[in-house]
Amino acid sequence: MKVFVTGAGGQLGSDLVRLLDGHEAITPDRSELDVTDSGSVAGAMLQTKPDLVINCAAFTDVDRAQTDADRAFSTNATAVRILAEAAREIGAHFTTISTELVFDGTKSGPYTETDSPSPVSVYGQSKAEGERHAGTDATIVRTSWLCGETGHNMVKTILNLLDKDEPLRFVDDQIGHPTFTADLAPIVLELSLQRRPGIFHATNQGAVSWFQFARAVAAAAGEDPTRVTPCSTAELRPVRPAARPANGVLDNAALRTVGFAQTRDFREPLAELICRLR
Repeated sequence: MKVFVTGAGGQLGSDLVRLLDGHEAITPDRSELDVTDSGSVAGAMLQTKPDLVINCAAFTDVDRAQTDADRAFSTNATAVRILAEAAREIGAHFTTISTELVFDGTKSGPYTETDSPSPVSVYGQSKAEGERHAGTDATIVRTSWLCGETGHNMVKTILNLLDKDEPLRFVDDQIGHPTFTADLAPIVLELSLQRRPGIFHATNQGAVSWFQFARAVAAAAGEDPTRVTPCSTAELRPVRPAARPANGVLDNAALRTVGFAQTRDFREPLAELICRLR
């Protein structure tokens, strides 16, 4: 298989590329390919003729998206349309990554793949539009609270705060599933290899608040978890520009339906990641 991966240097993309032994990986970086340029993308697809196109490129700064909507929509929506159309033109299967932030968080239970998106932030709106642009023949993988060895994420942020020996306050009124790229990447690849169309929720197990997650990180790092104290979203200072859903829990129902085993509780890959980082 020829596998074309955008965003190959990011958190998920880097772990995905590590799994491509036995396949031919095509991994252009941003200096080599502008995913928002239809001519460049079409040319790259025609030149390389991949079997699979997996889009891990995204504008992921949720707060900055509130004031830079053009860039958010260009990267998270327009680029998805361009990549999907170019992949379709050469007969390649297209996969793209989405987020729990396409939901407003008002549901009382976990969100399933059949729930209608209702984003409350510019970032969520751009990702929801990207899902629509991907098309019904694409694989759309929604995930949440992503953490990996590469790039910036909340595990690294919490570890840095712990090293500074300062108090940590995290909100206890936003819940979700922490998800680790080492566990997510094999799912994304397998769905792509199977050319499974549709929306799939893929997360690790264990719904927690950000406060509970920060305490779990502290405990896994051998630090005192009671250093982490709770607060409400309304008490956060400074106030974050983008609204977050109170409930970001995703039910991996579609994965179960097509025979995937249940993913691990997030505490297992968390411990593994901290060992690699420290």
